[in-house]
Amino acid sequence: MNIKPPTNVREVDLAKPNAARMYDYYLGGSHNFESDRALAGQVEQVAPWVKDIARINRAWLRRVVDTLMAQGIRQFLDLGSGIPTAGNVHEQAQRLDPTTRVVYVDYEAVAVHHSFELLKDNEYATVVWADVRNPRSVLEHEETRRLLDFTQPIGLLCAGLLLFIGDDFDPAGLVAAYRDACPAGSYLAISTMSQDEADPETRERLGGLLKLYEMADERIYPRDKETIASWFAGTDLIDPGLVLLHQWRPERSSDGSPAWPRHEESPARLLGYGAVGRILG
Repeated sequence: MNIKPPTNVREVDLAKPNAARMYDYYLGGSHNFESDRALAGQVEQVAPWVKDIARINRAWLRRVVDTLMAQGIRQFLDLGSGIPTAGNVHEQAQRLDPTTRVVYVDYEAVAVHHSFELLKDNEYATVVWADVRNPRSVLEHEETRRLLDFTQPIGLLCAGLLLFIGDDFDPAGLVAAYRDACPAGSYLAISTMSQDEADPETRERLGGLLKLYEMADERIYPRDKETIASWFAGTDLIDPGLVLLHQWRPERSSDGSPAWPRHEESPARLLGYGAVGRILG
């Protein structure tokens, strides 16, 4: 492919923690730095179940990919993808059909650099270095247009992305811009954090987590279920609708991984909603 990884990686302030690299750490990945691990360790002291949040979300994403593959989807646009660590979209999809096309999108230079290295020999997967808050920069990018056919159904993935998008950037409007670019018969998948069903102790711990994340280069914005549901305008939700992540089609993924991690009483199971909607004409 005639693309190059970011050239400014050496200019990145590695002393400043990064949410994408912390997520990689929570999932057991290796593309993170001491600053990321140090802050992640502080987060774990406040919220010992934070790794469960990441793992439950990743398990949900795998089940979504399996479901959409079963519906005939063979191309995916993964917004705010972070680092494609083990079990990410292209691995899950291409294990079922090696010709499935996947476009990852992120703007964090180190994450994108590692993504380029990981995907450089994969002709059906690529990464776009762009800010998802500018839909045109993503949808009109030459790599997006090279790999995805917008006349055919697409799996539009927003796994955890909107947790980092403040209201000033109009999350509903961003979702609508990407949704409207996809043809009828495509699917929109969204997961994000919510405090709606958390008990008081978990809410208090989550408050400490949010304050710690302000030390990284991202802020976190949990939403209520009603707000999350509004993002699915223009779609028809497939069963079981908008539910806690571990309740969404909780059978095992096709790769044999459990529907959600161990620790069945983990407070993390009450901290995220997810759904998939079929985009209407």
